[in-house]
Amino acid sequence: MANPVSIHTYLLLLSTFLHSVHLSNQLQPFEFNALREIQQFLNYPSLLSIFNNTWDFCNIDPSPLLNVVCYEDNVTQLHITGNNGGFPPLLPQNFSIDALFTSISSLPNLKVLSLVSVGLWGPLPATIGKLSAMEILNLSSNYINGFVPLELSYLKNLQTLVLDHNKFTGQIPGWISSFNDLAVLSLKNNSLFGSLPSSISSLENLRVLAMADNHLYGEVPNLQNLTNLQVLDLKNNQFGPNFPVLNPKVVTVEIRNNSFQSSVPNEVLTSYFQLQKLDISINTFIGPFSPSLFSLPSIDYVDISDNKLTGKLLHNTSCNAHLVFVNLSSNLLTGDLPECLQQHKTEKRVVSYGGNCLSGEEQDQHPSSFCHGEALAVKVTPQKLHHKEGEAMGVVGSSLAGGIAGLTVIVGLGYWVIHRRKRSAAMKGPSTRLITEKLSTVNTVKLLSDARYISETMKMGANLPTYRAFALEELKEATDNFTHSIIMAEGSLSQIYRGKLADGTAVAIRCLKMKRKHSPQTLTHHIEMISKLRHKHLLSCIGHCFECCPDDSSVGIIYLVFQYLSNGTLRSSISEGMAGQRLNWAQRIAGAIGIAKGIQFLHTGMIPGVFSNNLKITDVVLDHNFHAKICSYNLPLLADNGGMGGSNGLKPNVRVREKDEDKGDIHDFGVILLEILVGRPIISENDVMVVKDILQVSNKMDDTARRSIVDPAIIKECSAESLKTVMEICLRCISDDSTGRPSIDDVLWTLQFAAQLQDPWRLDSHHIHQQSVSLPL
Repeated sequence: MANPVSIHTYLLLLSTFLHSVHLSNQLQPFEFNALREIQQFLNYPSLLSIFNNTWDFCNIDPSPLLNVVCYEDNVTQLHITGNNGGFPPLLPQNFSIDALFTSISSLPNLKVLSLVSVGLWGPLPATIGKLSAMEILNLSSNYINGFVPLELSYLKNLQTLVLDHNKFTGQIPGWISSFNDLAVLSLKNNSLFGSLPSSISSLENLRVLAMADNHLYGEVPNLQNLTNLQVLDLKNNQFGPNFPVLNPKVVTVEIRNNSFQSSVPNEVLTSYFQLQKLDISINTFIGPFSPSLFSLPSIDYVDISDNKLTGKLLHNTSCNAHLVFVNLSSNLLTGDLPECLQQHKTEKRVVSYGGNCLSGEEQDQHPSSFCHGEALAVKVTPQKLHHKEGEAMGVVGSSLAGGIAGLTVIVGLGYWVIHRRKRSAAMKGPSTRLITEKLSTVNTVKLLSDARYISETMKMGANLPTYRAFALEELKEATDNFTHSIIMAEGSLSQIYRGKLADGTAVAIRCLKMKRKHSPQTLTHHIEMISKLRHKHLLSCIGHCFECCPDDSSVGIIYLVFQYLSNGTLRSSISEGMAGQRLNWAQRIAGAIGIAKGIQFLHTGMIPGVFSNNLKITDVVLDHNFHAKICSYNLPLLADNGGMGGSNGLKPNVRVREKDEDKGDIHDFGVILLEILVGRPIISENDVMVVKDILQVSNKMDDTARRSIVDPAIIKECSAESLKTVMEICLRCISDDSTGRPSIDDVLWTLQFAAQLQDPWRLDSHHIHQQSVSLPL
């Protein structure tokens, strides 16, 4: 038995060593003082009391209310979330928001600042412009008032700006377009007025545009060129009269309770293959409504209530199986309620359709003469239009404080003049065009004509530049003439270089030497296949370049240009992550769904499919929004030339056609799920066998047993049903009998079901109507 004294001495020495290690990670004195001052300015809320008991801010255990993240002894992220939901603010009368931001500006490397619901009040100070490294700024749910300061435009690296639920007034500044990397712009629930600046249409990276619950009005700028825009939330304003012009990749459109009075461009909407939520309720939209919206491949929420939409519904209209909410109330629809919307067919689908002229007596229908008479009446619109304009301007004028009443009158008159000119031009009858997606020029007609692939084909080039041929000079410039110092990997016949294109795109360039045994037709076939492997969950090739080898005329060189992400692998965010950076349960399920979608596309998104990909968790990388991308898969062309394996999408093609050839990838995916569950690296086949045996035993027992083997970081987050569902599909994937493994479609469906079990509110009709945009903060 060990000597107790020696054990005590050992523990004392270990403690002293760990303490000395922490001392080496101290902050700069000015950053240390800044955090202390921030604590004092925020009136010592209980969530900051931990500051009194530590000198090592960088190693405070993160929580949903407080998180300090450091990198190389500098504070890079500060997240503080209070519970100041009442009024007046809890901060003292002598609180100074200027002094607070003066202290915050002493953190020069701060990239993320989130001060949510802490009671800040007063105008946002000009010192905000000193935080030049800022990428994400969230000041929502406070009492900040005044104009959005010009100094905010100095934050050239800003990617996310969230100022929701404050008291900002004035107009949205035109300089908002100076944020070239802006992905999220959310100014919901303020007192902003005026129109949206047309310069917003130049924010090419914008994903979320949320301006709900303000006093904004006028035409929505043409947003068709915003190819990355996924969420448009303009509800509860006075926008109108014409329906917004959007890119067909949009996912959510919420424009309820505005002043839209035009027809709905149904022929355009039906090309929105990624559209999930459409809410155009409480407007005055007129003209026919197309029931084909119900069958869009991604749609799950449709609300067209309280408009003047006409049309005849048919009993045999088809619906997307994932459609959970439909509200057709208070329109001028006739015919029969489609069978797929009848509530006895599904308990999970909420359907409202009262106030129309549909057959049957359910939900208070009008006689058919009512809808035909009203449809004729809405054609006489000029007087009604003037009347509503007057009401809209009255609402805007009455909502502003007395000090800006004169300015409101001037703005209102200017809007009235401009609006009349635009309406006169609109009455000349502009034609409505079908918006079609421009895919890569090398995509074949056959791929687009196969109905099974249309949905994924529309998505596969999402957020990627068009595949193209590069000039050698472009690649030389991107790699500093292929200097040896930026080689990422090297083999006997190939090298991988890290580079940056002229437009700033980070790339990995694979240089491959080939004997001239391929015909031009064969090379073209290989390149065409590579160019089609474009999907939002694949790290895709974006171009190529052919050149002759200067040293040997019998050898050709092909350069393949790939995306490059430097945000680490999925493993680094699960089992090797730093404190505060490990993915939570919902993020892990989302990551697994992303990988499954990538595998599904490799298997079924083109003909022939791509199998035997030898997937590992280190072959999955995360972008800045934590979206998973497979970066190593079985590319064609490389095997014939002895290409080296490894990451970055550059594995040799070892294609063997055999029965159940997809089940190898399913097993590899199951191993990735194992590591997602247990939160530690699984390196060898022996590790897989051991963890699999433990998982099988615990899964047959109760919830406590299941939780005992999962990553402690997610024990309190995952619901019992969601955890059990993921464990079961994981065990099926790693079954020793390959024929017993599920298809990738079954895997994807089960994971999406697990995500719904984790967030059951999505299927609750009361909460569906209350959905809000989830922002990457």
